[in-house]
Amino acid sequence: MKALAAILLAWGGLTGVACAQESLGPSYPIREPDMLEEIQGRLKALEKSGRLKELQQEGVARSRQSIESPKAVTGLTRTDQPRTFYMDPSWRVPRDITTPDGQIIAHAGDVVNPLDYVPLSNHLFFFDQRDPNQVRKAAAILKRYEGKVKPILVAGEPLKLSRQWKRQVYFDQGGNLVKRFGIQQIPALVSQDVARKRLRIDEMKVD
Repeated sequence: MKALAAILLAWGGLTGVACAQESLGPSYPIREPDMLEEIQGRLKALEKSGRLKELQQEGVARSRQSIESPKAVTGLTRTDQPRTFYMDPSWRVPRDITTPDGQIIAHAGDVVNPLDYVPLSNHLFFFDQRDPNQVRKAAAILKRYEGKVKPILVAGEPLKLSRQWKRQVYFDQGGNLVKRFGIQQIPALVSQDVARKRLRIDEMKVD
């Protein structure tokens, strides 16, 4: 509010100077409508007409839609040629990392592999819920690994499937994970290659 008031005062001052310099007749004070009063007046009018309630309901519906059925990840295709490839998650530390008491735990330039500290305890399975065959494949993967899988949708309704399966189903919002792993085809399974401290990605073909 202070910044807004300063801008309005500056604008009002400059306007006053211009009027004084170019005045050819009687001048009168300029009264600008109060911004808050203007907003409140419009809100009251919308409320009286019932439009305000409609806008609120539309906002809630849009929010629910974005949660229930997020925007599908683009740029992916259904696996045609299965492939297996590996990813080294190591990264180079850009600057010293210290503990709260100042102890350096990683120096700038060090190469760190996160799997040395936090292993991938669950498989990650990416699939499109709109494809029944991929949904069946996901269910089979869950059974094969005795539930030690995080099912991740790239398209579909994660909350609906969570209720159906009675377990958490995730969604790769914006495709951040598939891009990071280099996944181009789905369904795809990400696992840890324990011996080599790297990730294995399998793009699988389904019937």
